[in-house]
Amino acid sequence: LQIPILKVQGAERKGGDIMQVEVKIDENCKDPKIIIVADKMTDEIGALVQSLSASYPNVIAGFFGDEVRLLEESEIVRIYAANQKVYAQTANREYILRPRLYELEERLNKRLFVRISNSEIVNLKKIVRLDLSMSGTICVELNNQTTAYVSRRYVTKIKQALGI
Repeated sequence: LQIPILKVQGAERKGGDIMQVEVKIDENCKDPKIIIVADKMTDEIGALVQSLSASYPNVIAGFFGDEVRLLEESEIVRIYAANQKVYAQTANREYILRPRLYELEERLNKRLFVRISNSEIVNLKKIVRLDLSMSGTICVELNNQTTAYVSRRYVTKIKQALGI
């Protein structure tokens, strides 16, 4: 099978304008695997990898007492560290998470989540209001009535993420 290569704005493509796609069915294979073979990393390949990884919902195991719940990114309001533990807050409750904050920051969808301080990551879609009146920092109100503060170090990052 040959498909047209997806065009990435501003990228020049050297070589053909088609990509060969090969599907191999193996009864012994339990987990599907995708291998991309190319002479070098290109913008098209990067976009393809990002598209493939974005097509699967990212879930995180949250612990509440003896219960383990798989949390989807869309239901997480914020993730924060306190008392040497990492918590995910949803609309209904807080869950303890096993991964460290920096590991979660790498795993989470960069379009949905932004780090606002050394101890907190928020879901951009859950932001209701920003108070810019304080000099050097931003007060963030989330849709579950929680208030968070963007540290000076992360003000530029959240402004870029929100386009302000």
